[in-house]
Amino acid sequence: MTPDGPAIRRVRRAQNMSLRTLQQLTGFDRGYLSRMERGQIRRSADHRVRTIADALQVKPAAITQEEKT
Repeated sequence: MTPDGPAIRRVRRAQNMSLRTLQQLTGFDRGYLSRMERGQIRRSADHRVRTIADALQVKPAAITQEEKT
């Protein structure tokens, strides 16, 4: 999946969630999450994107750049 970093950041901030909280909910390194939000991670394993979506309580489509058919 192709994560949409700015979308992840928007959703996280809209929920008043810190990056540290997202780290705790996902178990992923805060640096990794920060790089993803800045668009430095172009591809990510599907399970990682799903884990982030679950932590943010949104569908994976809300935080990915996958083309809609």
